[in-house]
Amino acid sequence: MGQSAPMIRLVLFDIDGTLILTGGAGMKAFAEAFAEEFDLPRATESMEFAGRTDRGLAYEVFRANNIATTETNYQRFTQAYTQRLAKYLPADNTQPLPGVLELLDAIEAIPNPPVLGLLTGNLPLGAKLKLTHYHLWNRFEFGAFGDTTENRNDIAHAAFENAREKFPNLSPSEILIIGDTPADIQCAQSIEARVLAVATGSFTEAQLAEHHPTYLAPNLTRITPQTLCA
Repeated sequence: MGQSAPMIRLVLFDIDGTLILTGGAGMKAFAEAFAEEFDLPRATESMEFAGRTDRGLAYEVFRANNIATTETNYQRFTQAYTQRLAKYLPADNTQPLPGVLELLDAIEAIPNPPVLGLLTGNLPLGAKLKLTHYHLWNRFEFGAFGDTTENRNDIAHAAFENAREKFPNLSPSEILIIGDTPADIQCAQSIEARVLAVATGSFTEAQLAEHHPTYLAPNLTRITPQTLCA
């Protein structure tokens, strides 16, 4: 990451596949919520979850089963989902992915560190439950979440606008988004931010490279504040 690049003032992390692996806890809770609350036992069997927003996933099920995409139905789903999520989080695993803690600690230790935030398709409560389980929730100053939109790019725009309340002159080139899916790359590109793609989720480095991320790495173990923030 070149020395001539603008300084990074905001780092936004995706959650699933980037910070943590939950063993499919979210997918299991989704499936059970639809099975028990909406009597749809096979609702999520063919769905692709990676890089999606929770609202988008729920609406996909609604449309496929002729359920109205109303706020009432959505709130009914989110309550059922969040009530079931914690029981699927792995009791024998509370460690984030390799390199995550070291990178967060190192960023926070540098003078005038960038703000750390979240950019995720998770519901706010879903994100809190997952990251609390992995002892990460309090590491982030703010977040932009997947509860209000089906389009992940909208979350990036919301994160940018929220961040500009703290940094009125913030430039997109001073934002780095870290994620593990093509959707993370595309949402960063939608606001002209930089993006570090890591192959710690369900996509390989070669698959991620096809979407032209600014930076690409197998994982976060070799990423340092000097490479991120210079």
